[in-house]
Amino acid sequence: MTASAAAPDVDRAPLPAEVDVAIVGGGPAGAVTATLLARAGHRVVVLERAPTWRWRAGGVFSSPATLGELRAAGLAAATLAAVARPIPAMRVETAGGVRFRLTYGAENDGGAPPVGFDRSALDPALLELAAAAGAELRRGTAVSGLDLPSGGGPVGVRVATSVASAADSTIRARVVVGADGLRSLVARAVGVARAPRLGARVGLTWHLADAPGDPSRDARMVVLDGAYCGLAPVPGGRVNVGIVLAGRGWRNALATRGAVDVAAEVLRAIPSPSGEPEPWRDLMPTDTMQGAVPLGHRVTRRSGPGWLLVGDAAGFLDPFTGEGLHRALVSARLAAETIDACLRGHARDLHSYERTMRGRFGAKDLVSLMVQAFLARPALFEYAARRLAARERVRATMGLVMGDLVPASRALDPRFLAALLAP
Repeated sequence: MTASAAAPDVDRAPLPAEVDVAIVGGGPAGAVTATLLARAGHRVVVLERAPTWRWRAGGVFSSPATLGELRAAGLAAATLAAVARPIPAMRVETAGGVRFRLTYGAENDGGAPPVGFDRSALDPALLELAAAAGAELRRGTAVSGLDLPSGGGPVGVRVATSVASAADSTIRARVVVGADGLRSLVARAVGVARAPRLGARVGLTWHLADAPGDPSRDARMVVLDGAYCGLAPVPGGRVNVGIVLAGRGWRNALATRGAVDVAAEVLRAIPSPSGEPEPWRDLMPTDTMQGAVPLGHRVTRRSGPGWLLVGDAAGFLDPFTGEGLHRALVSARLAAETIDACLRGHARDLHSYERTMRGRFGAKDLVSLMVQAFLARPALFEYAARRLAARERVRATMGLVMGDLVPASRALDPRFLAALLAP
């Protein structure tokens, strides 16, 4: 059953007047939150603006930890095998010519490799999982605002039955979950959205056709002057291209020449690895280019009276260190646990979610900011890259940290930093 075909009658039926949980956004974080809460016996509605799935700027490369979260959510092994393409390693390449591979622990006995996801298959599969668990899916339903009660009680979620409709109706929900991405309406409505910490950056992403048969191939992260580009093989004979334009020159070129021309220039600047064919260089895009501006999202907190945020809506820093998809799934699991406890009266409020998320990802955020500080200073980044290339144990630890396979605090340990930075 495809995403567009699932439960068509429900999408046209009258909206429920009251639910336990209203989830704004039907991406992976929203779908998994809905699945877990519906299985726990709560009445859940998912409000997704798009009437059918469409490609949007999003991550596809992920560590094996993401597969573990998807299995725990109940995604079938056959589905996982169809939506995930194993990738031996991420090869990082600097403008100065330094090369090293991050294997995410795959070289260890029994270690699984990272993967590239087919989001056109994964995202609908997760929504179908939510529907099978009993969640009500409402596609083509735009949320226009929230009515937050001053003294507690249900939150009013104002929605239109279709994106083009001007007639709003209201769903009363005991809890509202913002799973609506970088420009989260829920985060803005509750007053926690802030400008991203990093400077102005633009993200571009799309897919190119690749050699058929999904041959085993490394992903690449290529650092250029003022930009970087990720190339990740995904199922179906395709390569996902993700470009971040951080330098002013690139952003000015984007404004004057357009995204397609600038993206082509970035791809021309990527060196061809010797002895490795790259069919994608000469083949056509398989979908339209999507952009993200600004590339980043920050919130002052992720939960409050009657609401919480998951996925990118809960804060997104930068795609260089990856694992946005893994974080989205972890946040969904933690949110579902917190909401379930609160609805059953085992917890007084939702504030514990904020504390749990801070404890789970606070160190990783510091590592990501540290990486960005190095990227902003090319000479410093080259210095660190040369040492990662030469120091196997340090490189292995960094890969495990970036893949959320070990606590990120390991990369902040003074002994690790000394091993990384010492001449």
